[in-house]
Amino acid sequence: MSALAAVGDDVTSSTAAPRRPGRRTSVLGWLLVAVLLVGIALLSLRLVTTAPSLAGVLNPESPGPGGAKAIAELVRQQGTEVEVVRSRAAATTALDPGGTLVLADPVALSDEAVLALIGEADRVVLLSTSTRMLDLLDLGAGTSGLGSVAARCDRPEFAATGAIEAERMFLPADDVVGCFRSADGGAALLLAERDGAQLAFIEASRMLSNRHLAENGNAALGLALLAQTEHVVWYAGSFEDGDRVADEPASLGDLTPTWLTPAILLLLLAGIAAIWWRGSRFGPLVSESLPVTVRASETMHGRARLTAKAADAPHAAAAIRSGTRARLARRLALSPRATPVEIADAASDRLGVPRGSLHDLLDGAPPADDRELIELARRLAELETAVDTAHTERNRP
Repeated sequence: MSALAAVGDDVTSSTAAPRRPGRRTSVLGWLLVAVLLVGIALLSLRLVTTAPSLAGVLNPESPGPGGAKAIAELVRQQGTEVEVVRSRAAATTALDPGGTLVLADPVALSDEAVLALIGEADRVVLLSTSTRMLDLLDLGAGTSGLGSVAARCDRPEFAATGAIEAERMFLPADDVVGCFRSADGGAALLLAERDGAQLAFIEASRMLSNRHLAENGNAALGLALLAQTEHVVWYAGSFEDGDRVADEPASLGDLTPTWLTPAILLLLLAGIAAIWWRGSRFGPLVSESLPVTVRASETMHGRARLTAKAADAPHAAAAIRSGTRARLARRLALSPRATPVEIADAASDRLGVPRGSLHDLLDGAPPADDRELIELARRLAELETAVDTAHTERNRP
């Protein structure tokens, strides 16, 4: 018993030892999964997108590549005061007669708010364009064709401006002056008068940014646009200051064609009519006791009808011969497993007829058609009758 116990202890220790590394591996695996999850969470926090800030588009206080702090400082060096405001109310308060209102495309403001804000200023400079503002102020239409363009206009403030790389070109309206024109008639800068205010309209989001201000004549263009008055109110709007209401999402009825609802109702009515028409043919349910007993004669007649419908004479002959052999074996006191040869020999001995004829009758070639099948069935019936008769006479006292 001690030896067996020692062997058992050795086996236990040898089998238990490898489990510890497996547990350590499992713990390390879970730690790795936790580290991966934490890393993914931190990466997700860095990649979370927030609502874009309108102040980031030519923000006069931003030193970043897309900001406009450089041009704002240049304007201040020319003796012009630049006041940055974040709301419409502050812009309206800060504006004074003869001052300049500078703003980018006010996407957060409604048309009414934009017109009201522009109406408070004597001079307005739009540094970022959109088709909405182009149509709202009736300045013209957009067109293709970009490249380096010179001033080519009679405004003296732009005479010293060099060539610029236009970001967007326009076709001026009849009462609008176009500067920095191309060969096909397009203009990068539109100058107009609206409700008593001088309006300048240009796409300068790239040209006046800190990154590209030193290129071409961008700095001179910025001074010509912004340093013409003693006071500049730069409206750096935000979504919080906007008054535009988001459109309500379209309902399912708005997205579907008008004919769809009548078509669905028509299909429902047609389905109900079909159910009523076909469903009325069924009677009440009938209960039936189970299991159902089927008589042997019904099965026999059913199989006979199937065989007759299939016109399968060989199969029918095999069934008739099988039944005849079973009945003859029982009458001749033979085993149920007796072969056709044994049954034919016993019947031959009983009737005193040649065995060969009975062999062919009980296990010969199948009939070729219905006529031969009928003849075979008649001969088998005669054989059974003869065996019954001989058996009765033999047992008679």
